[in-house]
Amino acid sequence: MEKIWLKSYPPGVAVEIDYKQYKSVGDLVDTKVVEFSDRPAFHCMGRTISFGELDRLSRAFGAWLQSKGYGKGARVALMMPNCLQYPVALYGTLRAGGIVVNVNPLYTPRELEHQLKDSGAEVIVILENFATTLEEVLPSAPVKHVIVASLGDMLGVKGMVVNFVLRNVKKMVPAFELPGAIRFNDMLSEAAGLQLKPVDVGHEDIAFLQYTGGTTGVSKGAMLLHRNILANIEQAAAWLAPGLGNERAVIITALPLYHIFSLTVNCLNMMKIGGLNVLITNPRDIPAFVKELGKHQYNMITGVNTLFNAFLNNEEFRRLDFSHLRICVGGGMAVQKAVADKWKEITGKTLLEGYGLTETSPCATMNPLTLEAYNGSIGLPMPSTVIAIRDDDKKDVKQGESGEICIAGPQVMKGYWQRPEETAQVLGPDGYLYTGDVGVMDEKGFVRIVDRKKDMILVSGFNVYPNEIEQVVAMMPGVLEVAAIGVPDERSGEVPKVFIVKKDPSLTEAQVLAHCKEQLTGYKQPKHVEFRADLPKTNVGKILRRALRDGEKAA
Repeated sequence: MEKIWLKSYPPGVAVEIDYKQYKSVGDLVDTKVVEFSDRPAFHCMGRTISFGELDRLSRAFGAWLQSKGYGKGARVALMMPNCLQYPVALYGTLRAGGIVVNVNPLYTPRELEHQLKDSGAEVIVILENFATTLEEVLPSAPVKHVIVASLGDMLGVKGMVVNFVLRNVKKMVPAFELPGAIRFNDMLSEAAGLQLKPVDVGHEDIAFLQYTGGTTGVSKGAMLLHRNILANIEQAAAWLAPGLGNERAVIITALPLYHIFSLTVNCLNMMKIGGLNVLITNPRDIPAFVKELGKHQYNMITGVNTLFNAFLNNEEFRRLDFSHLRICVGGGMAVQKAVADKWKEITGKTLLEGYGLTETSPCATMNPLTLEAYNGSIGLPMPSTVIAIRDDDKKDVKQGESGEICIAGPQVMKGYWQRPEETAQVLGPDGYLYTGDVGVMDEKGFVRIVDRKKDMILVSGFNVYPNEIEQVVAMMPGVLEVAAIGVPDERSGEVPKVFIVKKDPSLTEAQVLAHCKEQLTGYKQPKHVEFRADLPKTNVGKILRRALRDGEKAA
Protein backbone atom coordinates (compact mmCIF):
# COMPACT_ATOMS: atom_id res chain seq x y z
CA MET A 1 0.00 0.00 0.00
CA GLU A 2 1.27 3.46 -0.91
CA LYS A 3 1.42 5.64 2.20
CA ILE A 4 0.14 8.78 0.54
CA TRP A 5 -0.21 10.54 3.88
CA LEU A 6 3.54 10.72 4.45
CA LYS A 7 3.80 13.59 1.94
CA SER A 8 1.53 15.62 4.25
CA TYR A 9 3.64 15.08 7.38
CA PRO A 10 4.87 18.35 8.89
CA PRO A 11 8.63 19.00 9.18
CA GLY A 12 10.30 17.35 12.15
CA VAL A 13 7.84 14.47 12.52
CA ALA A 14 9.42 11.04 12.18
CA VAL A 15 7.83 8.64 9.70
CA GLU A 16 8.62 5.63 11.89
CA ILE A 17 9.06 5.29 15.65
CA ASP A 18 11.21 2.94 17.74
CA TYR A 19 9.67 1.70 20.98
CA LYS A 20 12.31 -0.99 21.65
CA GLN A 21 14.67 1.22 23.62
CA TYR A 22 12.58 0.33 26.69
CA LYS A 23 11.65 -3.19 27.78
CA SER A 24 8.44 -2.13 29.47
CA VAL A 25 6.52 0.93 30.65
CA GLY A 26 8.08 0.36 34.06
CA ASP A 27 11.53 0.46 32.45
CA LEU A 28 10.68 3.80 30.83
CA VAL A 29 9.51 5.12 34.20
CA ASP A 30 12.69 3.92 35.93
CA THR A 31 14.72 5.93 33.43
CA LYS A 32 12.64 9.10 33.26
CA VAL A 33 12.06 9.67 36.99
CA VAL A 34 15.84 9.88 37.37
CA GLU A 35 16.39 11.99 34.24
CA PHE A 36 13.71 14.50 35.28
CA SER A 37 13.95 14.08 39.07
CA ASP A 38 13.90 17.80 39.87
CA ARG A 39 11.08 18.68 37.49
CA PRO A 40 7.44 19.00 38.55
CA ALA A 41 5.42 15.97 37.40
CA PHE A 42 1.86 16.42 38.71
CA HIS A 43 -0.05 19.34 40.18
CA CYS A 44 -3.45 19.01 41.83
CA MET A 45 -5.44 21.30 44.12
CA GLY A 46 -2.45 23.50 44.95
CA ARG A 47 0.07 20.69 45.56
CA THR A 48 2.88 19.73 43.17
CA ILE A 49 4.97 16.56 43.25
CA SER A 50 8.23 16.20 41.35
CA PHE A 51 9.36 13.25 39.29
CA GLY A 52 11.75 12.44 42.14
CA GLU A 53 8.89 12.35 44.64
CA LEU A 54 6.79 10.31 42.21
CA ASP A 55 9.72 7.89 41.99
CA ARG A 56 9.81 7.43 45.76
CA LEU A 57 6.05 7.11 46.21
CA SER A 58 5.43 4.77 43.28
CA ARG A 59 8.36 2.59 44.36
CA ALA A 60 6.76 2.34 47.80
CA PHE A 61 3.40 1.43 46.30
CA GLY A 62 4.98 -1.23 44.08
CA ALA A 63 6.99 -2.65 46.98
CA TRP A 64 3.84 -2.87 49.11
CA LEU A 65 2.07 -4.81 46.34
CA GLN A 66 5.00 -7.22 46.09
CA SER A 67 5.07 -7.67 49.87
CA LYS A 68 1.46 -8.89 49.67
CA GLY A 69 2.28 -11.35 46.91
CA TYR A 70 1.18 -9.24 43.94
CA GLY A 71 3.91 -9.14 41.33
CA LYS A 72 4.04 -9.87 37.64
CA GLY A 73 0.61 -10.28 36.10
CA ALA A 74 -1.40 -9.25 39.19
CA ARG A 75 -4.44 -7.18 38.27
CA VAL A 76 -4.80 -3.96 40.26
CA ALA A 77 -7.98 -1.91 39.84
CA LEU A 78 -7.77 1.87 40.12
CA MET A 79 -11.10 3.58 40.83
CA MET A 80 -10.28 7.25 41.24
CA PRO A 81 -10.83 10.60 39.54
CA ASN A 82 -7.86 12.82 38.68
CA CYS A 83 -5.92 13.12 41.94
CA LEU A 84 -2.29 12.69 43.02
CA GLN A 85 -2.84 9.14 44.25
CA TYR A 86 -3.69 8.00 40.73
CA PRO A 87 -0.20 8.36 39.16
CA VAL A 88 1.40 6.94 42.32
CA ALA A 89 -0.74 3.78 42.10
CA LEU A 90 -0.52 3.63 38.30
CA TYR A 91 3.25 3.74 38.07
CA GLY A 92 3.68 1.69 41.24
CA THR A 93 1.59 -1.12 39.76
CA LEU A 94 3.49 -1.09 36.48
CA ARG A 95 6.89 -0.99 38.20
CA ALA A 96 5.88 -3.98 40.34
CA GLY A 97 5.03 -5.91 37.16
CA GLY A 98 1.29 -5.71 37.68
CA ILE A 99 -1.54 -5.04 35.24
CA VAL A 100 -3.57 -1.85 35.64
CA VAL A 101 -7.35 -2.20 35.45
CA ASN A 102 -8.83 1.27 35.13
CA VAL A 103 -12.32 1.67 36.61
CA ASN A 104 -14.72 4.56 36.16
CA PRO A 105 -15.45 5.77 39.73
CA LEU A 106 -19.03 6.59 38.74
CA TYR A 107 -19.85 2.97 37.91
CA THR A 108 -22.97 1.46 39.42
CA PRO A 109 -22.54 -1.69 41.56
CA ARG A 110 -23.64 -3.86 38.62
CA GLU A 111 -20.99 -2.36 36.32
CA LEU A 112 -18.24 -2.54 38.93
CA GLU A 113 -19.01 -6.14 39.82
CA HIS A 114 -18.76 -7.19 36.18
CA GLN A 115 -15.40 -5.53 35.67
CA LEU A 116 -13.85 -6.86 38.89
CA LYS A 117 -15.03 -10.40 38.19
CA ASP A 118 -14.08 -10.31 34.52
CA SER A 119 -10.58 -8.93 35.15
CA GLY A 120 -9.93 -11.00 38.27
CA ALA A 121 -8.57 -7.92 40.06
CA GLU A 122 -7.43 -8.84 43.58
CA VAL A 123 -6.38 -5.35 44.65
CA ILE A 124 -8.35 -2.13 44.29
CA VAL A 125 -7.43 1.47 45.08
CA ILE A 126 -10.62 3.51 45.51
CA LEU A 127 -11.45 7.07 46.51
CA GLU A 128 -13.57 6.98 49.68
CA ASN A 129 -16.35 8.99 48.00
CA PHE A 130 -17.21 5.86 45.97
CA ALA A 131 -16.55 3.21 48.63
CA THR A 132 -20.23 2.38 49.14
CA THR A 133 -20.37 1.05 45.57
CA LEU A 134 -17.53 -1.34 46.32
CA GLU A 135 -19.06 -2.29 49.67
CA GLU A 136 -22.14 -3.56 47.86
CA VAL A 137 -20.25 -5.89 45.50
CA LEU A 138 -17.20 -6.87 47.56
CA PRO A 139 -18.69 -10.15 48.89
CA SER A 140 -19.00 -11.51 45.34
CA ALA A 141 -15.81 -9.94 43.88
CA PRO A 142 -12.32 -11.52 43.75
CA VAL A 143 -10.77 -8.52 45.53
CA LYS A 144 -8.60 -9.43 48.53
CA HIS A 145 -6.96 -6.08 49.34
CA VAL A 146 -8.69 -2.69 49.39
CA ILE A 147 -6.78 0.59 49.62
CA VAL A 148 -8.99 3.59 50.42
CA ALA A 149 -7.81 7.04 49.40
CA SER A 150 -9.10 10.41 50.55
CA LEU A 151 -8.90 13.38 48.22
CA GLY A 152 -6.78 15.35 50.70
CA ASP A 153 -4.31 12.54 51.48
CA MET A 154 -1.39 14.08 49.57
CA LEU A 155 -2.21 17.77 49.97
CA GLY A 156 -0.38 18.39 53.25
CA VAL A 157 -2.09 20.54 55.90
CA LYS A 158 -4.58 21.75 53.29
CA GLY A 159 -5.59 18.13 52.78
CA MET A 160 -6.98 17.89 56.31
CA VAL A 161 -9.26 20.82 55.54
CA VAL A 162 -10.27 19.32 52.19
CA ASN A 163 -11.17 15.99 53.80
CA PHE A 164 -13.14 17.68 56.61
CA VAL A 165 -15.17 19.77 54.16
CA LEU A 166 -15.89 16.82 51.84
CA ARG A 167 -16.94 14.55 54.70
CA ASN A 168 -18.72 16.91 57.08
CA VAL A 169 -19.81 20.00 55.15
CA LYS A 170 -20.54 18.84 51.62
CA LYS A 171 -21.47 15.31 52.79
CA MET A 172 -19.78 13.80 49.72
CA VAL A 173 -18.43 10.73 51.53
CA PRO A 174 -21.26 8.36 52.51
CA ALA A 175 -20.60 6.08 55.48
CA PHE A 176 -19.12 2.75 54.43
CA GLU A 177 -17.73 -0.47 55.84
CA LEU A 178 -14.91 -2.26 54.06
CA PRO A 179 -13.48 -4.79 56.55
CA GLY A 180 -9.72 -5.18 56.26
CA ALA A 181 -9.26 -2.10 54.06
CA ILE A 182 -6.15 0.02 54.54
CA ARG A 183 -5.89 3.78 54.14
CA PHE A 184 -3.65 5.04 51.32
CA ASN A 185 -1.27 6.94 53.61
CA ASP A 186 -1.09 3.98 56.03
CA MET A 187 -0.17 1.77 53.10
CA LEU A 188 2.68 4.13 52.19
CA SER A 189 3.85 4.10 55.82
CA GLU A 190 3.84 0.30 55.80
CA ALA A 191 5.93 0.36 52.63
CA ALA A 192 8.56 2.74 54.00
CA GLY A 193 11.11 0.03 54.79
CA LEU A 194 10.35 -2.18 51.78
CA GLN A 195 12.41 -2.51 48.61
CA LEU A 196 10.91 -2.76 45.13
CA LYS A 197 12.22 -5.94 43.53
CA PRO A 198 13.19 -6.04 39.85
CA VAL A 199 10.61 -7.79 37.65
CA ASP A 200 11.18 -9.41 34.27
CA VAL A 201 8.45 -7.73 32.22
CA GLY A 202 8.72 -7.46 28.45
CA HIS A 203 7.01 -6.15 25.35
CA GLU A 204 4.55 -9.03 25.09
CA ASP A 205 3.29 -8.77 28.66
CA ILE A 206 0.00 -7.00 29.43
CA ALA A 207 0.28 -3.50 30.89
CA PHE A 208 -3.43 -2.55 30.95
CA LEU A 209 -6.79 -4.23 30.83
CA GLN A 210 -8.63 -1.20 29.49
CA TYR A 211 -12.36 -1.86 29.49
CA THR A 212 -14.57 -0.83 26.61
CA GLY A 213 -18.01 -1.78 25.36
CA GLY A 214 -18.86 -3.87 22.34
CA THR A 215 -21.71 -4.58 19.97
CA THR A 216 -22.77 -7.31 22.40
CA GLY A 217 -23.22 -4.65 25.08
CA VAL A 218 -20.82 -6.47 27.42
CA SER A 219 -17.86 -4.44 28.66
CA LYS A 220 -14.63 -6.24 27.84
CA GLY A 221 -10.97 -5.65 28.57
CA ALA A 222 -8.69 -4.63 25.72
CA MET A 223 -5.31 -6.25 26.38
CA LEU A 224 -2.84 -3.43 25.86
CA LEU A 225 0.66 -4.86 25.93
CA HIS A 226 3.73 -2.95 27.07
CA ARG A 227 4.80 -2.61 23.43
CA ASN A 228 1.39 -1.18 22.50
CA ILE A 229 1.68 1.52 25.15
CA LEU A 230 5.37 2.22 24.53
CA ALA A 231 4.65 2.59 20.82
CA ASN A 232 1.76 4.99 21.33
CA ILE A 233 3.82 7.07 23.76
CA GLU A 234 6.53 7.38 21.10
CA GLN A 235 3.94 8.14 18.40
CA ALA A 236 2.29 10.90 20.44
CA ALA A 237 5.65 12.39 21.41
CA ALA A 238 6.90 12.32 17.80
CA TRP A 239 3.77 14.15 16.65
CA LEU A 240 3.41 16.72 19.43
CA ALA A 241 6.91 17.50 20.71
CA PRO A 242 8.01 19.53 17.64
CA GLY A 243 5.22 21.99 18.44
CA LEU A 244 6.85 22.86 21.77
CA GLY A 245 10.38 23.52 20.56
CA ASN A 246 12.61 23.83 23.63
CA GLU A 247 9.73 24.58 26.01
CA ARG A 248 8.90 22.20 28.82
CA ALA A 249 5.44 20.76 28.41
CA VAL A 250 2.74 21.89 30.84
CA ILE A 251 -0.51 20.14 29.97
CA ILE A 252 -3.99 20.71 31.34
CA THR A 253 -5.44 17.31 32.23
CA ALA A 254 -9.19 17.54 32.64
CA LEU A 255 -10.28 14.30 31.00
CA PRO A 256 -10.15 11.44 33.51
CA LEU A 257 -6.89 9.53 33.59
CA TYR A 258 -8.82 6.26 33.66
CA HIS A 259 -9.93 7.09 30.08
CA ILE A 260 -7.48 5.89 27.43
CA PHE A 261 -7.16 9.29 25.69
CA SER A 262 -6.00 11.18 28.78
CA LEU A 263 -4.06 8.18 30.09
CA THR A 264 -1.75 8.01 27.07
CA VAL A 265 -1.67 11.53 25.63
CA ASN A 266 -1.44 13.31 28.98
CA CYS A 267 -0.18 11.02 31.73
CA LEU A 268 2.12 8.58 29.92
CA ASN A 269 3.32 10.98 27.22
CA MET A 270 4.40 13.54 29.82
CA MET A 271 6.47 10.84 31.53
CA LYS A 272 8.33 10.38 28.24
CA ILE A 273 9.08 14.08 27.71
CA GLY A 274 9.30 15.26 31.31
CA GLY A 275 6.17 17.40 31.23
CA LEU A 276 3.86 18.59 34.00
CA ASN A 277 0.27 17.36 34.25
CA VAL A 278 -2.06 19.90 35.85
CA LEU A 279 -4.79 17.58 37.13
CA ILE A 280 -8.36 18.85 37.23
CA THR A 281 -10.40 16.75 39.65
CA ASN A 282 -13.81 18.23 38.85
CA PRO A 283 -13.86 19.60 35.28
CA ARG A 284 -17.64 20.07 35.43
CA ASP A 285 -17.18 23.09 37.68
CA ILE A 286 -16.29 25.39 34.80
CA PRO A 287 -15.92 28.62 36.86
CA ALA A 288 -13.46 26.91 39.24
CA PHE A 289 -11.72 25.25 36.28
CA VAL A 290 -11.25 28.59 34.52
CA LYS A 291 -9.90 30.11 37.73
CA GLU A 292 -7.35 27.28 37.92
CA LEU A 293 -6.33 27.87 34.29
CA GLY A 294 -5.47 31.44 35.21
CA LYS A 295 -2.83 30.17 37.68
CA HIS A 296 -0.73 28.25 35.14
CA GLN A 297 1.40 29.03 32.11
CA TYR A 298 0.29 25.94 30.23
CA ASN A 299 1.24 25.26 26.62
CA MET A 300 -0.90 22.17 25.94
CA ILE A 301 -4.53 21.29 26.57
CA THR A 302 -6.58 18.24 25.64
CA GLY A 303 -10.31 17.76 25.90
CA VAL A 304 -13.54 16.80 24.22
CA ASN A 305 -15.72 19.08 22.13
CA THR A 306 -18.17 19.66 24.98
CA LEU A 307 -15.42 20.93 27.30
CA PHE A 308 -14.07 23.38 24.73
CA ASN A 309 -17.62 24.57 24.05
CA ALA A 310 -18.22 25.14 27.77
CA PHE A 311 -15.04 27.24 27.97
CA LEU A 312 -16.12 29.37 25.04
CA ASN A 313 -19.40 30.13 26.79
CA ASN A 314 -17.62 31.34 29.93
CA GLU A 315 -16.90 35.07 30.09
CA GLU A 316 -13.87 34.67 32.37
CA PHE A 317 -12.26 32.13 30.05
CA ARG A 318 -12.31 34.59 27.17
CA ARG A 319 -10.29 37.03 29.29
CA LEU A 320 -7.43 34.58 29.98
CA ASP A 321 -3.91 34.98 28.59
CA PHE A 322 -3.35 32.44 25.79
CA SER A 323 0.13 33.64 24.80
CA HIS A 324 1.80 30.48 26.15
CA LEU A 325 -0.65 28.07 24.52
CA ARG A 326 0.87 26.02 21.69
CA ILE A 327 -1.09 22.79 21.23
CA CYS A 328 -4.84 22.15 21.59
CA VAL A 329 -6.09 18.62 20.93
CA GLY A 330 -9.69 17.45 20.73
CA GLY A 331 -10.49 13.75 20.81
CA GLY A 332 -12.94 11.21 22.17
CA MET A 333 -15.75 12.63 20.03
CA ALA A 334 -16.05 14.75 16.89
CA VAL A 335 -14.88 18.34 17.14
CA GLN A 336 -17.64 20.57 15.79
CA LYS A 337 -16.73 23.24 13.25
CA ALA A 338 -18.55 25.98 15.15
CA VAL A 339 -16.56 25.19 18.29
CA ALA A 340 -13.23 24.94 16.44
CA ASP A 341 -13.82 28.24 14.64
CA LYS A 342 -14.77 30.03 17.86
CA TRP A 343 -11.79 28.48 19.67
CA LYS A 344 -9.42 29.88 17.02
CA GLU A 345 -11.08 33.28 17.30
CA ILE A 346 -10.77 33.43 21.11
CA THR A 347 -7.40 31.72 21.70
CA GLY A 348 -5.66 32.27 18.39
CA LYS A 349 -4.83 28.55 18.26
CA THR A 350 -6.18 25.80 16.00
CA LEU A 351 -8.16 23.08 17.77
CA LEU A 352 -6.72 19.89 16.31
CA GLU A 353 -8.82 16.76 16.07
CA GLY A 354 -7.35 13.30 16.55
CA TYR A 355 -8.87 9.83 16.42
CA GLY A 356 -8.34 6.53 18.10
CA LEU A 357 -9.91 3.72 20.08
CA THR A 358 -9.25 1.94 23.33
CA GLU A 359 -8.09 -0.93 21.11
CA THR A 360 -5.37 1.28 19.58
CA SER A 361 -3.95 2.62 22.85
CA PRO A 362 -5.59 5.04 21.54
CA CYS A 363 -3.87 7.33 19.01
CA ALA A 364 -4.32 6.29 15.37
CA THR A 365 -4.66 9.55 13.44
CA MET A 366 -3.98 13.18 14.20
CA ASN A 367 -4.16 16.47 12.38
CA PRO A 368 -0.76 18.12 11.89
CA LEU A 369 0.27 20.93 14.22
CA THR A 370 0.80 23.08 11.13
CA LEU A 371 -2.94 23.04 10.38
CA GLU A 372 -4.17 26.62 10.30
CA ALA A 373 -7.93 26.05 10.46
CA TYR A 374 -10.55 23.36 11.09
CA ASN A 375 -10.70 20.92 8.15
CA GLY A 376 -13.38 18.45 9.24
CA SER A 377 -11.00 15.49 9.22
CA ILE A 378 -9.53 13.27 11.91
CA GLY A 379 -6.09 13.85 10.43
CA LEU A 380 -3.29 11.68 9.07
CA PRO A 381 -2.18 8.22 10.21
CA MET A 382 0.36 8.46 13.04
CA PRO A 383 4.00 7.38 12.53
CA SER A 384 4.37 3.61 11.97
CA THR A 385 0.60 3.39 11.42
CA VAL A 386 -1.27 2.25 8.32
CA ILE A 387 -4.91 3.11 7.66
CA ALA A 388 -6.82 1.04 5.11
CA ILE A 389 -10.34 1.82 3.92
CA ARG A 390 -12.11 -1.47 3.16
CA ASP A 391 -15.44 -2.70 1.85
CA ASP A 392 -17.66 -5.41 3.35
CA ASP A 393 -15.55 -8.06 1.61
CA LYS A 394 -12.47 -6.75 3.44
CA LYS A 395 -10.96 -5.46 0.19
CA ASP A 396 -9.38 -2.02 -0.09
CA VAL A 397 -11.64 0.50 -1.81
CA LYS A 398 -10.43 3.00 -4.38
CA GLN A 399 -8.96 6.20 -3.03
CA GLY A 400 -11.75 8.66 -2.28
CA GLU A 401 -14.41 5.97 -1.77
CA SER A 402 -15.97 5.24 1.61
CA GLY A 403 -15.42 2.07 3.58
CA GLU A 404 -14.59 0.74 7.02
CA ILE A 405 -11.57 2.35 8.67
CA CYS A 406 -9.01 -0.38 9.46
CA ILE A 407 -5.86 0.25 11.48
CA ALA A 408 -2.52 -1.56 11.60
CA GLY A 409 0.41 -0.56 13.76
CA PRO A 410 2.37 -1.40 16.91
CA GLN A 411 -0.28 0.30 19.08
CA VAL A 412 -3.05 -2.17 18.12
CA MET A 413 -4.13 -4.33 21.08
CA LYS A 414 -3.41 -8.04 21.41
CA GLY A 415 -7.13 -8.75 21.75
CA TYR A 416 -9.93 -8.83 24.30
CA TRP A 417 -9.24 -10.44 27.67
CA GLN A 418 -10.53 -14.05 27.64
CA ARG A 419 -12.75 -13.36 24.61
CA PRO A 420 -11.18 -15.00 21.55
CA GLU A 421 -14.39 -15.01 19.52
CA GLU A 422 -14.95 -11.28 19.94
CA THR A 423 -11.27 -10.66 19.25
CA ALA A 424 -11.59 -12.52 15.94
CA GLN A 425 -14.50 -10.28 14.98
CA VAL A 426 -12.36 -7.13 15.04
CA LEU A 427 -8.77 -8.28 14.45
CA GLY A 428 -8.01 -9.61 10.98
CA PRO A 429 -5.34 -12.25 10.29
CA ASP A 430 -3.24 -9.51 8.65
CA GLY A 431 -3.14 -7.54 11.91
CA TYR A 432 -5.65 -4.87 10.94
CA LEU A 433 -8.20 -3.72 13.51
CA TYR A 434 -11.67 -3.25 12.03
CA THR A 435 -13.03 -0.16 13.78
CA GLY A 436 -16.66 -0.21 12.69
CA ASP A 437 -16.29 3.43 11.62
CA VAL A 438 -16.90 4.32 7.99
CA GLY A 439 -14.54 6.86 6.49
CA VAL A 440 -12.94 8.33 3.39
CA MET A 441 -9.27 9.12 2.73
CA ASP A 442 -8.50 12.01 0.39
CA GLU A 443 -5.59 12.35 -2.00
CA LYS A 444 -3.38 13.92 0.70
CA GLY A 445 -3.99 11.11 3.19
CA PHE A 446 -6.43 12.95 5.46
CA VAL A 447 -9.22 10.72 6.81
CA ARG A 448 -12.79 11.87 7.37
CA ILE A 449 -15.41 9.85 9.27
CA VAL A 450 -18.73 9.74 7.44
CA ASP A 451 -20.73 7.21 9.45
CA ARG A 452 -20.55 4.51 12.09
CA LYS A 453 -21.01 0.93 11.13
CA LYS A 454 -21.76 -0.09 14.67
CA ASP A 455 -24.74 1.02 16.69
CA MET A 456 -22.47 2.65 19.24
CA ILE A 457 -23.61 5.91 20.82
CA LEU A 458 -20.86 8.45 21.57
CA VAL A 459 -21.60 10.57 24.65
CA SER A 460 -18.94 13.18 25.45
CA GLY A 461 -16.22 10.86 24.22
CA PHE A 462 -17.48 7.74 26.03
CA ASN A 463 -18.74 4.68 24.17
CA VAL A 464 -22.29 3.68 25.04
CA TYR A 465 -23.72 0.50 23.58
CA PRO A 466 -27.47 0.12 22.97
CA ASN A 467 -27.58 -3.52 24.07
CA GLU A 468 -26.46 -2.67 27.59
CA ILE A 469 -29.15 0.01 27.96
CA GLU A 470 -31.76 -2.31 26.44
CA GLN A 471 -30.82 -5.12 28.82
CA VAL A 472 -31.23 -2.78 31.81
CA VAL A 473 -34.59 -1.39 30.64
CA ALA A 474 -35.84 -4.87 29.77
CA MET A 475 -35.35 -5.84 33.43
CA MET A 476 -38.44 -3.77 34.25
CA PRO A 477 -41.61 -5.92 34.52
CA GLY A 478 -43.66 -3.29 32.71
CA VAL A 479 -41.52 -3.40 29.53
CA LEU A 480 -42.43 -5.64 26.61
CA GLU A 481 -39.86 -4.47 24.06
CA VAL A 482 -37.16 -1.84 24.05
CA ALA A 483 -34.66 -0.35 21.61
CA ALA A 484 -31.98 2.29 22.27
CA ILE A 485 -30.34 4.68 19.85
CA GLY A 486 -28.29 7.86 20.01
CA VAL A 487 -29.90 11.18 19.17
CA PRO A 488 -28.08 14.50 18.60
CA ASP A 489 -27.36 16.68 21.59
CA GLU A 490 -25.71 20.10 21.56
CA ARG A 491 -23.88 19.56 24.83
CA SER A 492 -22.55 16.00 24.56
CA GLY A 493 -22.75 15.22 20.85
CA GLU A 494 -25.23 12.42 21.38
CA VAL A 495 -27.44 11.13 24.19
CA PRO A 496 -29.27 7.79 24.50
CA LYS A 497 -32.96 7.59 23.70
CA VAL A 498 -35.09 4.52 24.37
CA PHE A 499 -38.22 3.39 22.55
CA ILE A 500 -40.47 1.15 24.65
CA VAL A 501 -43.47 -1.03 23.98
CA LYS A 502 -45.33 -1.34 27.28
CA LYS A 503 -46.40 -4.55 28.93
CA ASP A 504 -47.95 -2.59 31.81
CA PRO A 505 -50.03 0.38 30.54
CA SER A 506 -49.30 2.32 33.75
CA LEU A 507 -45.52 2.41 33.12
CA THR A 508 -44.22 6.00 33.10
CA GLU A 509 -41.18 7.82 31.74
CA ALA A 510 -40.19 8.79 35.30
CA GLN A 511 -40.12 5.13 36.37
CA VAL A 512 -37.90 4.20 33.42
CA LEU A 513 -35.45 7.03 34.10
CA ALA A 514 -35.31 6.23 37.83
CA HIS A 515 -34.57 2.56 37.10
CA CYS A 516 -31.79 3.48 34.66
CA LYS A 517 -30.28 5.87 37.17
CA GLU A 518 -29.86 2.97 39.60
CA GLN A 519 -28.35 0.62 37.03
CA LEU A 520 -26.28 2.79 34.68
CA THR A 521 -23.47 5.34 34.91
CA GLY A 522 -24.67 8.88 34.21
CA TYR A 523 -23.51 9.15 30.61
CA LYS A 524 -25.21 5.85 29.74
CA GLN A 525 -28.59 6.85 31.14
CA PRO A 526 -31.32 7.58 28.56
CA LYS A 527 -32.26 11.23 28.35
CA HIS A 528 -35.39 10.62 26.26
CA VAL A 529 -38.12 7.96 26.50
CA GLU A 530 -40.72 7.36 23.82
CA PHE A 531 -43.54 4.84 24.15
CA ARG A 532 -44.76 3.12 20.99
CA ALA A 533 -47.33 0.54 20.05
CA ASP A 534 -44.69 -1.48 18.22
CA LEU A 535 -41.08 -1.32 17.03
CA PRO A 536 -39.74 -1.77 13.46
CA LYS A 537 -38.31 -5.25 12.88
CA THR A 538 -36.77 -7.46 10.22
CA ASN A 539 -38.66 -10.44 8.89
CA VAL A 540 -36.94 -12.61 11.50
CA GLY A 541 -37.95 -10.31 14.35
CA LYS A 542 -34.75 -8.33 14.91
CA ILE A 543 -35.45 -4.76 15.96
CA LEU A 544 -34.26 -2.25 13.37
CA ARG A 545 -32.41 0.47 15.23
CA ARG A 546 -31.46 2.09 11.93
CA ALA A 547 -35.15 2.61 11.11
CA LEU A 548 -35.57 4.33 14.46
CA ARG A 549 -32.57 6.57 13.79
CA ASP A 550 -33.88 7.39 10.31
CA GLY A 551 -37.24 8.24 11.84
CA GLU A 552 -35.56 10.61 14.28
CA LYS A 553 -33.76 12.36 11.42
CA ALA A 554 -36.98 12.72 9.44
CA ALA A 555 -38.92 14.08 12.43
